[in-house]
This record gives sequence, structure tokens and C-alpha cells, in this order.
Amino acid sequence: MNSLNQKIFKIVLLGEGAVGKTSLKRTYMGEEFVEGYKMTVGADFAVKKLEVDYYKITLQIWDLAGQLRFDAVREAYYRGAKGALLVFDVSRPETYEILPKWSNELIKNNGGKKVPIILIGNKSDLRDKNSQTVPINYAEDYAEKLTLWSGYHVSYIETSAKTGDNVEKAFSELALQLVRNLEKLKVELGM
Repeated sequence: MNSLNQKIFKIVLLGEGAVGKTSLKRTYMGEEFVEGYKMTVGADFAVKKLEVDYYKITLQIWDLAGQLRFDAVREAYYRGAKGALLVFDVSRPETYEILPKWSNELIKNNGGKKVPIILIGNKSDLRDKNSQTVPINYAEDYAEKLTLWSGYHVSYIETSAKTGDNVEKAFSELALQLVRNLEKLKVELGM
């Protein structure tokens, strides 16, 4: 494999505070799940190397703070993002209802560029314990709207950082979309 097949992709995890972005990142990185909430201040960063198709890729994972007071700080972390995991908590409908704010913030602060997105309903382990959960079909419908809006296929994946369910799948799906987007650009440019 030559160096042309080695790529670095900056991705961002975005969504309201306490939806589990940090826990998703930690679980994906093979770290232990930590009970309780510890606020991310500004942003947290991790790197994961993997192989997708014929590429050795490096994911630079930026976990962005979700609280309102970090709005100005977040702006700089979006620049250069090639993909995003848009996260809400299935047990807190208000985190779902505000998702358009997050997708618009991503585009606004990333030079107007739309990028591949995976919509994640996190904390699926709480679905049976809470009667006020976001219906799956609402999230699937929103993923379809994001697909039309962005021009990229947006998958909806329910995850549980606590149990590990679908965490690897969510990141892998985004990595695959990034590689396919790169291949599509190469074809369009005649490379």
C-alpha cells in the first residue's frame, strides 16, 4: 500500500451536553465506560487508525462541548471537518429537537461545506426504561431529511456507549462514507 492510500480525516462529534459524545469516543477507543457525567470543556481529541477498503486512514476525532457557553470556543474546532457524528440522547427528546441547530452550526463554521454525517441516537439501553423516548421512526425520518439537505446518505444508528452496542458500527459507517466520498471525488476529477 503506497502513501497515496493513507488519508487523515478530521471528524467531529456534536450535539447537546450530556448526550454521551465523550462516552461514545471513549468506548470506540477501547476505554472503560465511566458512570456519571463529566462536562467536556471546549473539545477533547483522540486518534484512531484503521483500514477501510484499500486505505489506511487516521480518524482525528474531535469531541465538542455541547453547552451553550462553549458556542464561541467550538467554532474553531469545526474547521476542516470531513465528517460528523450528530448525537442525541434517545431518552431526552429535547436533545433530538435541537439537532438542526447542530447541523447548521457545523456547516456555518466549516466554510459552508456539507460533509458526511451519521445520525446517532445514543443511550439506547435507556429506551425500555423511559416512556418519553424519541420514536425510532422520527429519527429515521430526520436522517432522510438530512440526506436530502446534505447530498450525502445519512444513516441513523442507535448506540449505547454503556453496553458498546453499535458504537464501532457508527464510526465504521462514517469512515466508509469518507472513503467512498474520496473515491467519488477522484472519479469526478479524473484521477
